[in-house]
Amino acid sequence: MRLLIMDQDPANHDAYQRSFRILSGDVDPEDCLDGEALSGEEPGVDLVSLECVFHVVGDSAVEEVQRSVVTDSPFAVAFVGVSADLDVKEWVGRIRELDPSINLVLVANDRRLSPPELQTLAGPPDKIFYLVGPTESAEIVQITRALSRRWEIDRELAAARTALSLQVAALEQHVAELATNEGRARHLASYDTLTDAPNRLAFLRALGERGRQPGMFAVAALDLDRFKLINDSLGHLAGDEVIRQTCRTLRSVIPEGGMVARLAGDEFGLLFDAAGDEAAAMVCERMVVATGASMRVLGHKVQVSASAGVVVAPESGARDPVDLMRQADLALNDAKRSGRNLARLFEPRMDEGIRVRRAVESGLGRAIARGELTMLFQPIVANGSYEIVGFEALMRWYTDEFGPISPGTFIPIAEETDLIHELGDWALIQSLEAAKGWPEQYVSVNFSPRQFRRQNFVGNIVERVQRAGIDPQRLQIEITETAIFDDAERAADTLYKLRQMGFRVVLDDFGTGYSSLDNLRKFALDGLKIERSFIDGLERERESAAIVRSIVQLGRALSLEVIAEGVETRGQVALLRAAGASHLQGFLFSHPIGANDAQALANAGFVDRPGGLVGSMADEVA
Repeated sequence: MRLLIMDQDPANHDAYQRSFRILSGDVDPEDCLDGEALSGEEPGVDLVSLECVFHVVGDSAVEEVQRSVVTDSPFAVAFVGVSADLDVKEWVGRIRELDPSINLVLVANDRRLSPPELQTLAGPPDKIFYLVGPTESAEIVQITRALSRRWEIDRELAAARTALSLQVAALEQHVAELATNEGRARHLASYDTLTDAPNRLAFLRALGERGRQPGMFAVAALDLDRFKLINDSLGHLAGDEVIRQTCRTLRSVIPEGGMVARLAGDEFGLLFDAAGDEAAAMVCERMVVATGASMRVLGHKVQVSASAGVVVAPESGARDPVDLMRQADLALNDAKRSGRNLARLFEPRMDEGIRVRRAVESGLGRAIARGELTMLFQPIVANGSYEIVGFEALMRWYTDEFGPISPGTFIPIAEETDLIHELGDWALIQSLEAAKGWPEQYVSVNFSPRQFRRQNFVGNIVERVQRAGIDPQRLQIEITETAIFDDAERAADTLYKLRQMGFRVVLDDFGTGYSSLDNLRKFALDGLKIERSFIDGLERERESAAIVRSIVQLGRALSLEVIAEGVETRGQVALLRAAGASHLQGFLFSHPIGANDAQALANAGFVDRPGGLVGSMADEVA
């Protein structure tokens, strides 16, 4: 605690010192009530908290206050002596200006200044006081204690106000940051980080808002064709750049007022006003063309194409955003199935197809438990002798709701779900069980691409064969080139293991897959099956006949069996005999038959069915 005393009379300095000794506890206040100096006593000093600074000249006192402010050692109270020949107006005004928090006490024998004057000179009024008349030590002590304590409280309050203002400022900054983060979060929740285009949520929201307004509009789904190849060959950074450039292209060609959103991966949603189906289809076709240009991506030239599906919302009635998006997706899927790089307008038949598909998928999951599935067997005969060397196992599904359902319908659906594994296991078990009763013929079982890529594919087959007690050579595995195209190295290893264990492996639908010659060189095979469309055109089309002859010659050169399936006429048999096909299969010899009939036919060893080739008929054709 610091006190400033400015008084021209040094004797008064001694009086203050005695008073402060009382304040510090060195002197009993009762000994100094008369205010007289104590003779022979040295000035007392409050060693605990009191520091007194004395000045006889006003200018030096003002300078002292200035120093205290600069050094952050302010005075709590300033006692200013007022005499008849001393004008303190200037000094107290300067002191107050330098230190607004100091408590000023004017000590005089009379009130020379009025309260308004004091407030004007050295206000505020609660920090300036008057002591009039002779003063005693107790009075000085009392006012010093009171004003010092008040000064401390004022300091604490000022510090508290400062801390509070800092907290308020920090809180305001925090609120501002929260507002910024909230805005950023709202943006991230509604916009794609890669393209800064609206995301699926924002697109559906905009679609819902547009649906509540009058007028026709179109909703389109656009998807890049074979985008996975770009990611796999050039990397995801290149794929991201393709997405960004595609988004910019779509924004440049979307009709005015339209929206381009990135829904997921390489799929975009488009929303724009359209006068009708034809106008909407033209807009989508223009967008497909625009996205089909070459791009320069990370130093590589990339050719991109896209497919699109579009639906026009009705003028009135249901405009559900989710349903519109579903219909646009159906049209997009139809565009993909139709060859890609084109736009398709939604048609009601697409929706009906999906309903049927869902019903088929749902029923297929319960088909085994209901006993609706059955296995039929079609004989494979040697060309020339017509000896039955094996049977191809063919699954059939008969339902009370839909009647018989073609494998061409339900197998692709099962292939897209895990149902294909359940159906495949059931078919293998049934086929092996039927083959157990045959003298020596093999059973040929088809395996889909998804089954072939299944973990422990070889182990599962080995286990099933061992349980059935069948020699591995009596199981022929039919796969398509599609099954081995995605991962040729893994496929080659799998086929090698199967051959090493004694299983037969045949490449089905040969001539319609990818890089057929290269696959023949890589993979261990026992035979090829010529796709039935070539056999069907054998007698009518010179091209089909040439393809069949080439396949047969290629197979013979590689020491592979060549099986012609779909044989239905004697003319086809003659041409295949001339070409050199080793085995034949088709309706001419037998339709697919049940297990009991297959057992009888296997025991006979040769085809023997009305309309087939038996006995002298076989010799005649031969």
